[in-house]
Amino acid sequence: MACIIHPTAIVDPAAKLGVDVQIGPLCFVGPNVELGDRMVLKSHVSVDGRTKIGEETVIFPFASIGQDPQDLKYHGEPSELIVGARNKIREYVTMNPGTEGDQMTTWVGDDNLFMVGVHVAHDCRVGSKIVIANNVALAGHVHVGDCAVIGGLSGVHQFVKIGHHAMVGAMSMVAADVIPYGLVMGERAHLGGLNLVGLERRGFAKEDINTLRRAYRLLFTPEGTFAERLDEVSRSFSAHEGVQNIISFIRDESTRGLCMPKSVE
Repeated sequence: MACIIHPTAIVDPAAKLGVDVQIGPLCFVGPNVELGDRMVLKSHVSVDGRTKIGEETVIFPFASIGQDPQDLKYHGEPSELIVGARNKIREYVTMNPGTEGDQMTTWVGDDNLFMVGVHVAHDCRVGSKIVIANNVALAGHVHVGDCAVIGGLSGVHQFVKIGHHAMVGAMSMVAADVIPYGLVMGERAHLGGLNLVGLERRGFAKEDINTLRRAYRLLFTPEGTFAERLDEVSRSFSAHEGVQNIISFIRDESTRGLCMPKSVE
């Protein structure tokens, strides 16, 4: 089946289109764009810059994908935006390419849902199977792990890392890193425990969830120093992959510090 392009759409002849691509009314596709097989641009969608989008991704009206970064340090360097397969990108979503201040690329994985008005800024690294709700703003250089959920109207500070399977409550301002499997919330987001509902929905075994809860309590108890507790948890749960994921995340280099709890469950 050939591509279906509405007569009011503007598609640069140099753009690369996969098979069965559908481009609706009043869309714009720039010369350096690559659209994967069976992609759909609903209508009034702008895709420009050095942008590659994977197969079966659907982009809804008035989304702006691949325009110049909102970064005063950007001066036209040939950076990229790479978006994976089977993403749903809803109305008014914006995604920007990278800058030379990082690795020149903004990356988005597969099977994500970006709800209305989400902004993915320059140099972000967004994983797969993520849900980002309405009007969430990811600042530059943010990393979001697989299967994370970010609630509506939340903001994520530049350089923050959100671990996989974490959840950010709605209307949160996230200014520090969120551990894998963590649940954060609040005007200045704090760690409120583990994302237990999310873990159950993802099919985690009850035994694994209970192990993560025990490790969490030990890690964030007020006794001793945090460094001492980190070493103790690492030793005590050396054979548990999930706990070791948390330990590795905390020990990775970061400029933002860590979201901490007000109290331990």
